[in-house]
Amino acid sequence: MEPLLYLAHRLPYPPNKGDKVRSYHFLRHLASRYRVFLGTFIDDPVDWQHLDAVRELCADLYVEPLVPWMKRATVGTAFLRGEPLSLPYFRSQSLRRWAREVTVRERIGRVFAFSSPMAQYLPELPAVRTVVDFVDMDSAKWGEYAARRGWPASALYRREAQRLQAFERATAQRADASLFVTDEEAQRFLAQAPECAERVITIRNGVDSEFFSPTHSYESPFAADEPAIVFTGALDYWPNGDAAVWFTREVLPQLRRHDPSLRFYVVGTDPDATVKELAGDPGIVVTGRVADVRPYLHHARVVVAPLRVVRGTQNKVLEAMAMARPVVATPVCATAVEASPGVELEVADDAHAFAGKVRALLQPERAAELGRRARERVLRDYAWSASFNRLDAALEPQDVSAKAVSR
Repeated sequence: MEPLLYLAHRLPYPPNKGDKVRSYHFLRHLASRYRVFLGTFIDDPVDWQHLDAVRELCADLYVEPLVPWMKRATVGTAFLRGEPLSLPYFRSQSLRRWAREVTVRERIGRVFAFSSPMAQYLPELPAVRTVVDFVDMDSAKWGEYAARRGWPASALYRREAQRLQAFERATAQRADASLFVTDEEAQRFLAQAPECAERVITIRNGVDSEFFSPTHSYESPFAADEPAIVFTGALDYWPNGDAAVWFTREVLPQLRRHDPSLRFYVVGTDPDATVKELAGDPGIVVTGRVADVRPYLHHARVVVAPLRVVRGTQNKVLEAMAMARPVVATPVCATAVEASPGVELEVADDAHAFAGKVRALLQPERAAELGRRARERVLRDYAWSASFNRLDAALEPQDVSAKAVSR
C-alpha cells in the first residue's frame, strides 16, 4: 500500500466527541487503503490509554501532549505578531520536523490535514497532494462568539474571526482539495473565497448505526419510571455549555409547571463551573464523563439539542436519531441534518415553542413514531460508506471539480 501522512489536531480516538467521530472514521478507512503515518496531539490525559488502539491502524505514530498553560503563553505572542491565535496552540517544531522527515523518507505523495490549524504544517513539505478537512468554517464560529459576548471578549473573538478567515482562504488556495461537513458550511466559505470553488467538496458525517442501535439492551441510568430529558455533548465546548444553561433557565421551568417530576440530564465531559452549578437543582443531573452515552440515549424520554451557536453537523443529533429517540433541536442545529421537521425530528426556535415540542414528545406514541422515522432516515442517508467514496476521490491526483459543491 502507498504511504499517507495524516495530521490531526487531537488524537482521533476514541470517537466520543464531534470532531473525533469524523477523524476516527476517516483514519480507520484510510488505514485500509494506505500505510498511514499519523502526527497528532493529546489534549485530554485520559486519551493516553488509547495509543495502542491507534497504533494498530498506523504504520507510524507521532504524538505530543498539549499543555494548556504553556500553549496559552505562545498564544500571547501570536497576538503581537498579528496571526490567528488558534495556530500557535497547535504549533510544534518537533511535529514539524517529524512530518517533513517521514514525508521524505517514506516518499509520501498524499497528505490529509484534519482541521485548519494542522494546515500550517503543509507549506514546508515536499511536493505532495494535500487535502485539508476544515470540517467547519472556524472563523465563522468565532464571529458568532463575538456577536454573543460582551467587550472585551467580543473584540478578541472578532479579531480571531478576521485573522483565521484570511488563513483559511490562503490554505484553500494552496490545497488540492478542501473539505467541509455540510453544503451550508461550504457555501459560507465560498462566499469569502469564491476562487476556491473548483476544489471545495462537501463530505458529510455518517453515523455507526450498528453501534448506535435501539436493538441493544442497556441498564437504565435513571430511577424507575423517571421521565428523563437528555442533552449530550463535550461540555468544555462553549456552545454546548451555553445550550445546557439556556435550556435549564428558559425551557425547563415551563416543562416543570406541567410535570414537576421531570429531570434534565446533562451528559458530557469537562463541564465548567457554570454548568456544574446547574446540579444544585435536584431536578438536574450533570454527569461529567460517562463510559458510554448510549444508555442515557436509549432510556431518555426526549433528547434535546438546544444549541444557539452551531458549526456543521451535530453528531449528537444523528446518534440520538440512530437510536430511534425523539429529538427536539433549535433551527441552527437541525439545518445541517437531512431530516423532515415534525416527521423525523422536531424543531423549535424559542423557549416557549421548545417546551411545547418536548411536552408533545413526552407522549409515548408520538415519541415512538418520531423515533422510528428518525432511525429510518439515518439508515437511508447517513452511512459512512458514501463519505468514504468522496474522501477517496479527493485524495486521488485528479480534477475534483466534478465533485465540487455548486455555487
